[in-house]
Amino acid sequence: MERTSNCLAKLDRMNRTLRHEEADRVPISDFFWGGFVRRWRQELGLPDSAEPYTYYDLDWIVTNPNLDPHIRPFQTIREDAQEVVVKTGFGGTLRKRFDYPMPEYMGFDVSTIEQLQAFTFDDPWDRRRYCEAGDNQIAGVGDGFTRNSPAWVETVRSWHPDFPVYGSTLECSECLTRLIGQPNTLIWMGMYPEELGACINRIGEFYLETVKAQIDAAGGMLDGFVIWGDVAYTRTMLFSPAYWRTYFKPWVKAMIDVCHKHHLPVIYHGCGNVELIFDDFIEIGVDAYNPLEAKAGLDAVALKKRYGTTIAYCGNNNIQIWETGDLELIRRDVLRKLNAAKGGGFIFQSDHSVSRGVPGKAYDYIVRLVREYGRYPLRLGEFDVPMI
Repeated sequence: MERTSNCLAKLDRMNRTLRHEEADRVPISDFFWGGFVRRWRQELGLPDSAEPYTYYDLDWIVTNPNLDPHIRPFQTIREDAQEVVVKTGFGGTLRKRFDYPMPEYMGFDVSTIEQLQAFTFDDPWDRRRYCEAGDNQIAGVGDGFTRNSPAWVETVRSWHPDFPVYGSTLECSECLTRLIGQPNTLIWMGMYPEELGACINRIGEFYLETVKAQIDAAGGMLDGFVIWGDVAYTRTMLFSPAYWRTYFKPWVKAMIDVCHKHHLPVIYHGCGNVELIFDDFIEIGVDAYNPLEAKAGLDAVALKKRYGTTIAYCGNNNIQIWETGDLELIRRDVLRKLNAAKGGGFIFQSDHSVSRGVPGKAYDYIVRLVREYGRYPLRLGEFDVPMI
């Protein structure tokens, strides 16, 4: 299916922004919780079929194939009207209460370093990951619960005529969190650094292949890639930067190199304060960093003053301010952050994702604000910040 002229304009807007050029306006999109979408529909009086990407004609969207190590249906441990407990293709057992925003890990099949060393992955090139419907943890167990997610390639095809579509994969840290849990990951780094490092290298090889297989399966329909890779919390990294550089960084670089070979820009998504390794992301060619959590002390305006056009900035708009619903507070934060868009290089998003705590009318106001003040040349009035 051919792309619309509007889609091509969005693609040009995104790519020019990532090249640190001023397009017609600042691109805007986000990641939306299901709880927010339901609230947004109700508060704006929209039909059940409404979703933010089409309603606001947003500028890009990211998609996830089946990235579970094992391709298999969820195993239901128990289920009632209040919750469900399932085991996924990561071998993790998750409890999902339907009235809570996120699931709880209850246990992991892989609970010793010896089990991790013996762990094997299903074929990353298996076409079922990309071309068939089925259960997978990332699509199925989050703020909602979904069985038999649609075939990834069909999802890409459905969005492709109207939106720049990005594929995605996991950095090794994201896999470890789902495969053995964050406590085991950090403890084993201290107890078995070399043994865990060897396991990380096998994980990295697997997810590098999912990048190659995804690009192949999409048949030219992808416009970029997101690498999901949380390695920090609100103050600093979760573990030693030296350990990340030794075992995690080479695989991120390898993924970026494959994407760039296919002319696909890469946005790295990493929560928390990553200032200790921000130079490393620049060194290995990350095109834009997301989400730049404001609550972790990151500020896109300050980062751009420091790093300039060596990397683009995606996010950083304080979701905690959005959740207040205070339009004046929101206006002040949004217009100040738009200074980071001077000369291009800034994609407007929240500093993580749009939670169910955000009023629908507040997000509606945010989009209208960015569309009004995000046109080049930027005129930010009292919120203008000199960037030189």
